[in-house]
Amino acid sequence: MELLLGIDMGTSSTKGVLVTPDGVVVAKAQRAHEISLPRPGWAEVDAEGVWWREVCEVSRELTGQATGPVTGVAVSGVGPSLVLCDDALRPLRPAILYGIDTRAGLQIEELNRRYGHEEILANGGKFLTSQALGPKLEWVRQREPDVWREARGWYGSHSFVGAKLTGEYVMDHHTASQCDPLYRVPSFGWHHDWAMQICDPIRLPRLAWPSEVMGTVHARAAAETGLAVGTPVVAGTIDAFAEAYSVGVRDPGDLMIMYGSTMFLIQVLADYYAHPSLWTTAGVEPGTHLLAGGTATGGSMTSWLRSITGEVDHATMLAEAARVPVGSDGLLVLPYLAGERTPVFDPDARGVIAGLTLRHGRGHLFRAAYEGIAFSLRHILDLFDESARPVTRAVAVGGGVHSPLWTAIVSDITGRTQLIPRQTIGASYGGALLAAVGTGLVPADTDWTVIDREVQPDPGRQAAYAELYPIWRELYPATRDPMHRLGAWADRPVEPSGPDRTPSRAATPA
Repeated sequence: MELLLGIDMGTSSTKGVLVTPDGVVVAKAQRAHEISLPRPGWAEVDAEGVWWREVCEVSRELTGQATGPVTGVAVSGVGPSLVLCDDALRPLRPAILYGIDTRAGLQIEELNRRYGHEEILANGGKFLTSQALGPKLEWVRQREPDVWREARGWYGSHSFVGAKLTGEYVMDHHTASQCDPLYRVPSFGWHHDWAMQICDPIRLPRLAWPSEVMGTVHARAAAETGLAVGTPVVAGTIDAFAEAYSVGVRDPGDLMIMYGSTMFLIQVLADYYAHPSLWTTAGVEPGTHLLAGGTATGGSMTSWLRSITGEVDHATMLAEAARVPVGSDGLLVLPYLAGERTPVFDPDARGVIAGLTLRHGRGHLFRAAYEGIAFSLRHILDLFDESARPVTRAVAVGGGVHSPLWTAIVSDITGRTQLIPRQTIGASYGGALLAAVGTGLVPADTDWTVIDREVQPDPGRQAAYAELYPIWRELYPATRDPMHRLGAWADRPVEPSGPDRTPSRAATPA
């Protein structure tokens, strides 16, 4: 039987699956990795040494288990990311990651002055934030001119791997639509005037939809990956959007809630619609649009809490949090430990724990963290409901769906019933489906999703959270200015002090 290979390069691991044309998973493989945080606000990955190496390892492992020919490949990855390469496809610097990399603040301001906030929103479906790729291109041009002079192509995480597999210089429409302000989202094409001003002299990639075949595996890539020469490779897309595709989020009003290190929401739109506090992008399927929002923390916050409260195991953490009543006995959390993305767009935001008393324990903190994350989701979903077609169906994915407490809290706070699929492998599974569609093995409307269970809001808990939500909403505006001042103070250089040379803050000049 013919097989499809889907590989996804996530924030913390690379995962791959072999799947039959009817959606049955034949084999899985995974490699763990870490991102590099070399300076405050920077987030990077070695594109060749991590992404390409792991794709080769996963591919060789899976092709070694294949019971039939692999007839299509798709790769997805974190994004929008920036990989600058020379004419031999060698990365010239570490890849700069998506919105968690906030280095290009000054370049955002410069591009806003150059093109205008409203013009950028009208063309790109969103304002410029740390998620946008254009400012990061400008940052490299200005700060690393030697790299810029040698650059001959710029890629996302998966389009870099696609180029390594096929030799083709291609970017999918969805990823391009997150490369603001280079792409016109309403009309699905490059904004050539702006794009060439930013990218010159580097040429723009050819555009393709995620399921379109971008090329075939060449001999060198075949030797490194175990794939056959000539195997079709489709363009693929950014991981969260491949995951939405994998669980049947395809019709207007459909929503994906992704539980991960961060939280991500994707809604399918009936017509183009832009909101200044959200992201509008090109869709995964040809000619479609999506509305998206995301938090800067999710599971990463609960992992942090576990690490600082005695390395408690996950089961113990959940049991302690489950014993705590709704509202965590008056504890509220702003989960902005890594800044925040939509809808506040504040990379300098900080976490806040409000209402803390001596009677609160570890379980209260865990539950309040879950509740704070869920309040953030409601904040985004309230804006989604202002779109041309409000959310009508919500599918939940990611590692967090295996936590009954977390999913229940999200349903109770947002008032949404969540559908949990039986198969929650993620973006690599969506990639396999994109490859199946793109190579013609299955019709374009094929959906492999089987819903396993539902999580419905509890009316009593929903009413209690409805009372707390307005209080939670007051926390950010009330603490924004002090947290910004604290962040600026913490980012100042430190001086050695005392006989043991222990660093301490330099005194503020009078």
